[in-house]
Amino acid sequence: MDQEKAGQSRRPRARRRGQGELEVQVLSALRQAPGPVDTAWVRERLGGDLAYTTVITILTRLLAKGAVVREKAGRSFVWSPTADEAGLAALRMRRVLDGESDRQAVLASFVTSLPPGDERLLRELLERAEEPGE
Repeated sequence: MDQEKAGQSRRPRARRRGQGELEVQVLSALRQAPGPVDTAWVRERLGGDLAYTTVITILTRLLAKGAVVREKAGRSFVWSPTADEAGLAALRMRRVLDGESDRQAVLASFVTSLPPGDERLLRELLERAEEPGE
């Protein structure tokens, strides 16, 4: 009987999402929305297997990061994206950088660790950002 109980407790576990993966999925759903949508709409697009409260938690975290906005609609809120996946990654990078005391050291370490192609791209982007009129 103990073996039987042990066998029952060995159900396959659902795959755990990677950090930020659910945020990306929520943003993707919001970008496909016809306009501002409620939490239930987002939950449905994600497959509906997530708890409603989990979806609200993710939306609230995205709101704190500036990746979504919300507006009151009746007794609840509707949500809209302000960032795409690249924007969300940039927000994460900025938050990490803001949490460090020596920004120069962090940025220097980041830049020197980039592969040559990425370093070149970063230089081009910085040059374009410095051009007047843009």
